[in-house]
Amino acid sequence: MDDQSPKPIRCKAAVCRAAGEPLTIEEIVVDPPKAHEIRIKIVCTSLCHSDITFWRGKMATAFPRILGHEAYGVVESVGEHVDGYAAGDTVVPTFMGQCDSCPGCASEHNNLCTTVPFVFGPGMRRDGTTRFRDAQGNPVHDLVALSSFSEYTVVDVTQVIKIDPAVPPKLACLLSCGGSTGVGAAWKVAKVEPGSSVAIFGLGSVGLAVAQGAKMCGASKIIGVDLNPDKEEVGKSFGVTHFVNPSQLGNSSVTEEIGKLTGGGADYAFECIGVSSVMTDAFTSTKPGKGKTIILGLEKDNEPISLPCLDLLSGKCVMGSYFGGMKPKTDVPILAQKCMNKELELDGLVTHEVGLQEINKAFDLLLQGKSLRCIIWMDK
Repeated sequence: MDDQSPKPIRCKAAVCRAAGEPLTIEEIVVDPPKAHEIRIKIVCTSLCHSDITFWRGKMATAFPRILGHEAYGVVESVGEHVDGYAAGDTVVPTFMGQCDSCPGCASEHNNLCTTVPFVFGPGMRRDGTTRFRDAQGNPVHDLVALSSFSEYTVVDVTQVIKIDPAVPPKLACLLSCGGSTGVGAAWKVAKVEPGSSVAIFGLGSVGLAVAQGAKMCGASKIIGVDLNPDKEEVGKSFGVTHFVNPSQLGNSSVTEEIGKLTGGGADYAFECIGVSSVMTDAFTSTKPGKGKTIILGLEKDNEPISLPCLDLLSGKCVMGSYFGGMKPKTDVPILAQKCMNKELELDGLVTHEVGLQEINKAFDLLLQGKSLRCIIWMDK
């Protein structure tokens, strides 16, 4: 009787051999999925600022490594004990998991699965091993148990979301991380109220997604804060109503400027850059007694945040968020439908497209501030 179980696959991947070095396109071997795992053929992926942080070796250092955590693909094969998924299903993998049975997944106030907890890695979350090997048979580390800069990858079933095949691949890819993180932060974490004021620090792809989320929730004043003057027009197209460039304020501070625009401080502030001093500015820019600050940026140097004690005592709060507070399997399909219905407009986040062979160009564009999201196609 023929053995129909999945076999190792040879494919191309962009491998990071050392911190800060250009990625190399190599032939690798992707092992079959183990129990509770799914092997996915990646259709397209994109580059996120968090990938840059890991590429620089600032966190959870492990090389050689396959980066990437924002993607869209098709199920190639499934391991044992995987129900509800079959070869050919269109899916979105996410760095966050959802098992639907643990206390975290059952809670309305938490999106952290405890059955298969989130870790930066490396290593698959159930056994700590990798599913990648290079041409010489040496192990290659993963990133957040996902690694989408490869033609094929293996992901835990808790991290895989079925997506309607009618959703365009580029849009589905955005919902795998950045788009969902930004919209979810306004919708799920801050719970932005109609008629409220919002300040967004950093108008990159996540910040612009926050603007769309705040607009969806009915915010009346959406203030974008960015050093790049070109972001003023970009921001308007995503719902930003006012723009503040900190380098053009003279003797005035960002906190003072936002106070003038909002009558004493924003109801909600979102830090989408990953700089501890900007996190402090976001916090001090919110309204005493009720201001909420949501931290979305991964601090690029892993520095602590400093907050004025009196501001905290006034009733302000600061909150962190993984994946915008979203429960991946529950909420991503909802956002996908809102995008298809044009309630959310995230398509404009895609500013560039390249093939896998040109992946280092995607890094250059993001590092130079010339792109929001660069889609990387596996077959281009």
